[in-house]
Amino acid sequence: MNTTVTSEKTDDNKVVATIVVAAEDVNKAVAKTYKDIARRYNFQGFRRGKAPRPVVDGLIGKDAVLAQATEEILNEVQPKVLDELDLVAIEQPSFGDDPEIVEEGKDYQVVMTVTVMPELELENYDAPSINMPPKEVTDAEIDLQIDQLLSYQTTYEDEDTDRACEAGDVVSVDIIDKEGASHLAGEGRTFALNTNGGLNDDLVNGIVGMKPGETKEITWTVSHEHDGEKVEHTFSVEVKLNAIKKAVTPELTEEFVKNSFGFDKIEELRDAIKEELAQDKELSLPRLKEDRVVEAMGEKLILDEVPEAYLNQVMNELAGEFLQQLQGRGMTLDGYLAASGTKMEQFMEDLRHQANDRARQSLMLDSLVKQLGITAGEEDILAEIEKAGVKDAKDLLEQLRGEGRLPGIREAIRRSKAVDWLIENANVTEVDEIAERRAAEASEDAE
Repeated sequence: MNTTVTSEKTDDNKVVATIVVAAEDVNKAVAKTYKDIARRYNFQGFRRGKAPRPVVDGLIGKDAVLAQATEEILNEVQPKVLDELDLVAIEQPSFGDDPEIVEEGKDYQVVMTVTVMPELELENYDAPSINMPPKEVTDAEIDLQIDQLLSYQTTYEDEDTDRACEAGDVVSVDIIDKEGASHLAGEGRTFALNTNGGLNDDLVNGIVGMKPGETKEITWTVSHEHDGEKVEHTFSVEVKLNAIKKAVTPELTEEFVKNSFGFDKIEELRDAIKEELAQDKELSLPRLKEDRVVEAMGEKLILDEVPEAYLNQVMNELAGEFLQQLQGRGMTLDGYLAASGTKMEQFMEDLRHQANDRARQSLMLDSLVKQLGITAGEEDILAEIEKAGVKDAKDLLEQLRGEGRLPGIREAIRRSKAVDWLIENANVTEVDEIAERRAAEASEDAE
């Protein structure tokens, strides 16, 4: 289809493109629409696909035919214009509420409005300075791994105390169901008093402050929406606090190492951990460096608030990625929320926060791309397609072009090149962060 496109960008991050479709292509689109309608419907007295235009006009209406031809032209020119202008839309492009209908024998002019991301600036374009863990495995990293292994062997014993229990304590309780709480009833039940855990917050807060041997009745109400109406359920239990539990972590001895991990010597365990950590670092450090340079550079973006349309787009992308991960693990979102003790409101808030960070970093990369003059041509796109193992890379390239997806691919390639520049030019200082954190924790404990 032959089109002429002129465009201008407005102050509100919109590109207004004026598109002119040649009369010859308008005629072809109208003729094709007549043929499609003739094949789709059974016109009495005519074989399918053979009904002449006057018959189609009489039954369908000429205006309806031209309206359908107009829609097909708009569907075809939209991806073509996005590709020609290299625009990545953050909202569905618009042709207005009521675009003009084509006329045979005449050029067709229409205006398409595309909302795009804003062009922003950075405070400066110097590569950032970041800290990174040492490439070699450190003693502190091995010690931390051993502590984690020992924590898996932790047991809980009753404290010899008459103090009141506090938030975060692990307690043993007897629970008698008074109303609607049979799922909680039992003797010697062990719970961690965390309001973000599996227990109801009101129940946790009711237990906090009790002393061993004390009995207390706790009541709470839970409400939810059902068929558009608010429904409330009341629960009531009698709780007896048996004991406050203390964690007991085993001592690292060669006997314990042999019985628990199968090593004769502690040093053999340390060597095995060192080897495993070294393999992990080989994979994780490049990703960590990328994350840190992008995060550090993102802080230089001059922007008060991410545009809502773009933020929503990124949120949808993140949600889709997360749901796909859950599906791969055989989980649903409801199942995940229940298992993690996360409320939907908190999940959405976290998702929005992550989307805001990703959006700002993407906008930063776009600014860096412009500053560095980074480009992405068809050879770059073909290289990416070939990396994916596609045999007919050129055929897929043309398919993507027809779908209007090349601007988004070019954008991703340019951003990737910008990230490569950041990684290559960042000023890196190696810091044993685990050792520093453990030292700080030991100092706090001592105080």
